Amino acid sequence: VQLQASGGGLVQAGGSLRISCAASGSGRTCSSCAMGWFRQAPGKEREFVAAINWSGGTTVYADFVKGRFTISRDNAKYTMYLQMNSLNAEDTGVYYCAARDGIPRRYQSDYEYWGQGTLVTVSS
Repeated sequence: VQLQASGGGLVQAGGSLRISCAASGSGRTCSSCAMGWFRQAPGKEREFVAAINWSGGTTVYADFVKGRFTISRDNAKYTMYLQMNSLNAEDTGVYYCAARDGIPRRYQSDYEYWGQGTLVTVSS
C-alpha cells in the first residue's frame, strides 16, 4: 500500500485547512485498514493526531485537537481527510498519514504503512 499525503500549505492563525491522504497499490487500497494522522513539529518528535477505523464509524483524537480537527474517509476514493479548524502556530509541522490492519491506534509503531508527509505552516 502506498500513501500520498497532500493539501498542506500556509494558513493564518485561526484559519482552516483540509489535508488528504490517498491510498494506492496493486491489489490493496486499504479500504479495510484503519488509518491515522501523525505530525512532527520542528525540533520535536512525531506525535499522534487522529485515527479512524475502516468504516469511518470510530474515530480517535489526541486531546489537543478535539473539537478543532475532524478525521474522515471516503473508501470509494481510497482517501482519508483531516479537516483542521481554528489553527494556531503550535499546529505547524509535517503531517504524516499512516495505515494499519486492525483497529485505529495511537502508537506509531502499530502502523505498517506510511506516507511521505505534507507541510502545514500556521502564521501567527
